[in-house]
Amino acid sequence: MAPMAKTSLLALAPEALPGEGFRKRQLAAWLYEKGVRQWDAMTDLPKAFRAELAEHYRLSEFTEVQAYPSQDGSVKYLYILLDGQKTEAVYMPYKNRRTLCVSSMVGCPAGCTFCATGRMGFGRNLSAAEILDQVLFAAYHQNHSPREIRNLVLMGMGEPLLNLENVFSAIERMLHPQGLSMSPRRITLSTVGIPRGIYRLADSGLGVRLALSLHAPDDETRKQIIPTAQRYPIAEIMEAVRYYYAKTRRRVTLEYTLLKDLNDREWQARALAQHFRGISAHVNLIPWNPWPGAPHRGTPRAQILRFKAVLEAQGIPTSVRFSRGRDVGAACGQLALQQPA
Repeated sequence: MAPMAKTSLLALAPEALPGEGFRKRQLAAWLYEKGVRQWDAMTDLPKAFRAELAEHYRLSEFTEVQAYPSQDGSVKYLYILLDGQKTEAVYMPYKNRRTLCVSSMVGCPAGCTFCATGRMGFGRNLSAAEILDQVLFAAYHQNHSPREIRNLVLMGMGEPLLNLENVFSAIERMLHPQGLSMSPRRITLSTVGIPRGIYRLADSGLGVRLALSLHAPDDETRKQIIPTAQRYPIAEIMEAVRYYYAKTRRRVTLEYTLLKDLNDREWQARALAQHFRGISAHVNLIPWNPWPGAPHRGTPRAQILRFKAVLEAQGIPTSVRFSRGRDVGAACGQLALQQPA
């Protein structure tokens, strides 16, 4: 049977896996604890059961995966999906944690002008299984158990809140005790600001963290950077963010890419701080990562530090996030299915 004709095992919740109760738990352990990608490796399952599984189910959502290691230790993964489409994820090892940045779409419909993914346009939504398998394969390639990747950010290709059902389903597998058994505090969903999706996230009970990619404190500037700003004014977005904070009590992260002479002035830092009065928030200032044909330039370091100082003087905790993997096109805003030179 062709792979696409088979049922994706990763599309099933652990309790819905094939087999009786004990076999379900064994199968879930092979998938999410041991991370195997071959039926024959599931050695405590009867051969007949493994043969039946192989006949009707698939273990992978990819036909091929290409890995591009960066000099800083991170790795960009290019996933070729069963229909030939492509998406990417980035593995980032740190001293005391392993983080994976995953995609929710092929391309992105948001069209942010500073982002190479936005320049690509929208391909299609990823299924829950395709989102989840990015984690499983990266762990496999790194010789880790999938459960050793304890930090996950939905900040790759796509707008997660425009693929809400599949994203929520994937997160449920990540949180499930027989799935990846992750803490919701270690999963961050990044959105360009889709109010109805933020309300849904707040009411979902998933408890994951929210990162808001605002990138400007005023609607006039934001419309020059983010096309969705034409539809969703900042006031409407912030109303939804305040609802999320009131409902979850989770600190909100603000992602802010600094673009020279556009959104990096000190008055804009003061205006930005005003939006987050009464909310526990942390600002990540992101130096812009260049890509071919981009219409922007990055803010000089000295101005980045002045912008940071203004925010901190307003009582807003702020850090500068220097992205990893720039040399292989894996940094924030660079994902565009490009093979490094």
